[in-house]
Amino acid sequence: MGKLFGTDGIRGEANRHPMDAGIAFSVGQAIAYLLKKPNHRTRIIIGKDTRISGYMLESALESGITSMGGCPYLVGVLPTPGIAFITQSMRADAGIVISASHNPYQDNGIKVFSGNGFKLSDEEEEKIEQLILANKLPGMVPPVREMGQAYRLEDVHGRYIVFLKNTFPRNLMMEGMKIVIDTANGATYKIAPDTFFELGANVEVIHNTPNGLNINDRCGSLYTQDLRKRVVESRADIGLAFDGDGDRLIAVDEKGQEISGDQVLLICARNLKEKGELKNDLLVSTVMSNLGLKVACKKHGIKHHVSKVGDRYVLEDMVRLGAIMGGEDAGHMIFLEHHTTGDGIVTAIQLIAAMVETGKPLSELSKMMEIFPQKLINVDVKSKPDISLLPRVMEAIKQVESELGDNGRVLVRYSGTQNMCRVMIEGPTQEVTEKYCQQIAEVIKNTIG
Repeated sequence: MGKLFGTDGIRGEANRHPMDAGIAFSVGQAIAYLLKKPNHRTRIIIGKDTRISGYMLESALESGITSMGGCPYLVGVLPTPGIAFITQSMRADAGIVISASHNPYQDNGIKVFSGNGFKLSDEEEEKIEQLILANKLPGMVPPVREMGQAYRLEDVHGRYIVFLKNTFPRNLMMEGMKIVIDTANGATYKIAPDTFFELGANVEVIHNTPNGLNINDRCGSLYTQDLRKRVVESRADIGLAFDGDGDRLIAVDEKGQEISGDQVLLICARNLKEKGELKNDLLVSTVMSNLGLKVACKKHGIKHHVSKVGDRYVLEDMVRLGAIMGGEDAGHMIFLEHHTTGDGIVTAIQLIAAMVETGKPLSELSKMMEIFPQKLINVDVKSKPDISLLPRVMEAIKQVESELGDNGRVLVRYSGTQNMCRVMIEGPTQEVTEKYCQQIAEVIKNTIG
């Protein structure tokens, strides 16, 4: 039985190993066992997105936790950052999220937050993994009188909405603003519209009828076509697209143009800097960020730090360097003065605050950053050997790098959650960028595809 945890928890096709009821039961047991303390009932929050497989995994986790003497608190459908918030607010020992984020409905995942609302460290995940893989858990269960009880929490939506609204400056108003929201038939389908309605906006919602099978289905942050069209048709000020678990945001301006995560980061960072609120004048993003972000940060007097891909690494660097803002171009952003994890709704609220405070439409604000032409090709691979040990691939990369010089860059890395190699090129023109990207992708496909 191989490694369970990837870059963002355990993930895979639902009802198949490792995303089956047996592993979920063991995960519940392992977490409850590791958090056990004398004279203390371990309390663990469990929340999920709208996938049909969420019911099975929720029941299995609940059974595992109670069998080991812990008390699970079920909150039902709630965005990932909402579960982190409730875990912290309830002073629970941990929070478990059942979601595969932006993946299709067939997949599901389990990720864990510690009691302080931060994701577990690699070391903590390793302890859970070792307990499960060593098959020691069945012999560790307590007698029947020490088993736990499950509870259902009813008022979490209201509590989370109050928290979200409090991240919008009290001196500002959204009154008169028209917002179109695409909830990806996912975890934000009730929370997001209610939050913006309560902040005074005129709200229209699309893709908000989850049926267990339509989460992320040609909608949400990965597919903004419907949102872009609707924003233009209804003459809205902004469109907001969330992913299935609500931790990402992709915005659309009033002209129907998609705004990249990097652009949102820059708009919010510059707005905070203008107010003297950007701690250490520092912004953290990943190696996947567009070169244009680095150039724009320099122009606006913002220090820019580049971290490894993955929100946990962005967060680690933010804490280490004393930054309050960081994120990924894919729309996953962390505003550390508001929340411990990426939250799509918090990001949307901060972006709208920048629009209201500057009095400028989003299309104008987005011009602060020029985007270098970029091409990303995902190559399906059979295995993931170390790229530096593949001579033909390394030769292809070096050749492109030398031809691009200072006018672009090459990034080749494996997906942390899928059998895929991502080839990303940035260059002076779209034509050059696409040519070089195809060139490297072809070599990878012939080598390990």
